[in-house]
Amino acid sequence: MHSPDNIQYAMEVTRVLLEPDRRIDTFGDTRFEFVLLSELMDRSGEIRVRSGEVEAMRPRILRPESMQEIELEGFGDKARERMDAVIEKWRQEGKDLAFLRYGFRFRSGGVREEIVHDTMEAVRDRVLEEARRQGNPARAIIEGVDDAWEVSIFKFAFEMIRQSWPINRFDFHRRGLL
Repeated sequence: MHSPDNIQYAMEVTRVLLEPDRRIDTFGDTRFEFVLLSELMDRSGEIRVRSGEVEAMRPRILRPESMQEIELEGFGDKARERMDAVIEKWRQEGKDLAFLRYGFRFRSGGVREEIVHDTMEAVRDRVLEEARRQGNPARAIIEGVDDAWEVSIFKFAFEMIRQSWPINRFDFHRRGLL
């Protein structure tokens, strides 16, 4: 289990070196490929290169009436009642209460890894050059932390949500779904 400090560190140092050209599709699932570079903590000149896939499920509209689906685990007995009261207050104020819910499938079984004996800079340059040459619009190149590499992938996924949200919301509005 990673400490909060380890997670914070991984979030701070993770960088997306090459973003996918596409965003999360509004009306279907989206598959992203990733290559994650990380220096081994106890050895210099050794870089772990992990590759795999992350699948973003199509965004769902979550309306106030379906907020009952939201789990309130760990909250007190009155949590649902209070949440309903907040929703009703916002509704009376005329606020748009629909929002988008994103889901991801992380398939760790499909992750491949290899150790490359070189500097981070040299490996980074080769991987970026190969990705640009191949031109895969769904590929991301990420530099992260070796022992908390999953955190680096999660950060990438959250960035994809942040960047896709305005596009997805526009598409739902255009079709009259929001």
